[in-house]
Amino acid sequence: MKKIIMCFVAVACMTACTEKNDFDATGTFEAVDVIVSSEATGRIVSFDVAEGMTVSRGEVVGVVDSVQLHLQRRQLKAQQEALLSSRPDVQKQVQSLREQIAKQESEQKRVQNMLRDGAATTKQLDDIDAQIRILEGQLTATLSTLNSNSATIDNNVEALEAQIAMLNDRIEKCRIVSPIDGTVLLKYAEAGELATPAKPLMKVADLNNIYLRAYFTSDQLADMALGDVVTVTADFGGDEQIEYQGRIGWISPESEFTPKSIQTKDSRANLVYAVKIYVENDGRIKIGHYGKVTL
Repeated sequence: MKKIIMCFVAVACMTACTEKNDFDATGTFEAVDVIVSSEATGRIVSFDVAEGMTVSRGEVVGVVDSVQLHLQRRQLKAQQEALLSSRPDVQKQVQSLREQIAKQESEQKRVQNMLRDGAATTKQLDDIDAQIRILEGQLTATLSTLNSNSATIDNNVEALEAQIAMLNDRIEKCRIVSPIDGTVLLKYAEAGELATPAKPLMKVADLNNIYLRAYFTSDQLADMALGDVVTVTADFGGDEQIEYQGRIGWISPESEFTPKSIQTKDSRANLVYAVKIYVENDGRIKIGHYGKVTL
């Protein structure tokens, strides 16, 4: 009887050793996920997503009420148009003064000719010169005033343009957009609810580029490098295990204590390094699945 028991113990030990050595590290599958939050305040008018639904990067999946923002933009555009219509036409408004100056300059030349012939007096020429100086002063003052008014209007129009651009940005942020290609994992809000900035609306993850977060000892790292190809075995429960080709994409620069849920090749190791091994998902691997790595 004692011999039989010893045989069972030996077989159990051999089995355990075999199971212990059929992998180099273990871990769970993870994916890059993004929590999409609201960037606007208002009632959610539509939010057409469901958990498990596939979305594309830049795809609009919902809208937050933006009626008030559109009305504000219309008001600002009306103010802008009113300012532009009140902008003075400088050339037209000084045309009369320019014509008067031209007429006086022509008269000045006529009087100068008459003065040389003795048909006019010096006082007549002086009066015309004085009139030209007055008209030129009026022209300079008018131009200065009109240019100043135009500059003020242009500045006000530019300020309104900036406000309109801000409203356009706020209106754009009323659209709920997926930032990545992926699958909706969780939906946190429904149409009709009130959205506020930073309120989570949905969680999206890229399940096509999934990775296994495994843990290795410092001795194992000596034989590993970024880009190395390894064998990843996904455990789907029972006897269903499928092998995938994995690529080492990240190695933690710092060690950490071995997580309680993780097995390592060397059970005596207290400190391990996290490693991300990227796998091309065929649709069967899900977040949280257990996996093993063979170098």
